[in-house]
Amino acid sequence: MALRGRPTVAIHAWVKMETGEFLTRATIWITIVAYAAGSVVFAMARGRSRWDSATRLLWTIAVVSLVSHFICAYQFYHHWSHESAYLDTARQTDQVIGLIWGGGLFINYAFLTIWSIDIIWWWLRGLDSYRTRPWPLVAAWHGFLIFILFNATVVFKYGPTRWVGLVICIVLLLAWIVIAKQRSPRAQVGTRKIDIPAKQL
Repeated sequence: MALRGRPTVAIHAWVKMETGEFLTRATIWITIVAYAAGSVVFAMARGRSRWDSATRLLWTIAVVSLVSHFICAYQFYHHWSHESAYLDTARQTDQVIGLIWGGGLFINYAFLTIWSIDIIWWWLRGLDSYRTRPWPLVAAWHGFLIFILFNATVVFKYGPTRWVGLVICIVLLLAWIVIAKQRSPRAQVGTRKIDIPAKQL
C-alpha cells in the first residue's frame, strides 16, 4: 500500500508546485502590467477625473496583486520561512553580481509597505490629492518603483522575460517623462484658465 501511495503523493506535490509557480508568476506580472497601464493612463489623463480614477484603480490592483505575490512566494517556495527567503535572495544576488547578500529582501518589504501606504493614502485623501503632492516626492517614489521593476524584470531575469521587462520599463520612463512635462511650471501656466471679468464681456 505504501508503494502505491507514493506516486499519488508525488503527483499531488507536483500539481501543487505547478499551481504555486503559476500563481506566484501570474501575480507579479499582474502587478507589473497594472502599474504600467496606470502610469500610461495617468500620463494621458491631464487632470481628468475619470482617467485619474482609472489610474487609482489600476494601481490598487497592482498593490493587491503584489501582496498576493508575496503570499504565494512564502506559501509555495519558502514555507513561511524568512530565513529561506533571505537565503534565496542572497543566492540570486550572488548569481547576478557575485555578492552573497540577502538585504534585497528587506528592500522588497519596504517597497510593499510604502506602496500600500501610498495607495491607501490616495483613497483616504481624495481623487485629486495625488496631483497636488510635491512633485519631487512623486518623482522620487516612482523612480524607485521603476528601479525595482527594472531589477526584477531585466537584471535578475533572462531570455524573453528580460526583453519584455525592458520594453515595459521604457514605456514607464516615457510615461513619466510626459507627466514630468505636465507638472512643469510652464505647462501649468499654459493650461491655466483665465477668468474674464463680467464688465469686459
